[in-house]
Amino acid sequence: AQDALFGLIAGGAMRIAFQVGEHLAALRALHRKYRDRPISLADACIVRMSELFERHLVFTLDSDFSVYRKNGREPLNLIFPSRD
Repeated sequence: AQDALFGLIAGGAMRIAFQVGEHLAALRALHRKYRDRPISLADACIVRMSELFERHLVFTLDSDFSVYRKNGREPLNLIFPSRD
């Protein structure tokens, strides 16, 4: 599935609208805010995208996303499957 995804991007059929370089200040701020947790660049990008695209939900299996906040204090809208 990963190879197919890279193929779609390389072929121009899919474009990733989020450009990390355009959001460095916000990503650094998130990294500083959550320095007591191991927030990765990928996690910070997801939090930032949740700020930009407020209607969308974040599907995750990572419990750290229940701690992260968008726009300073708002919890992210998560789809977090139970592990029953």
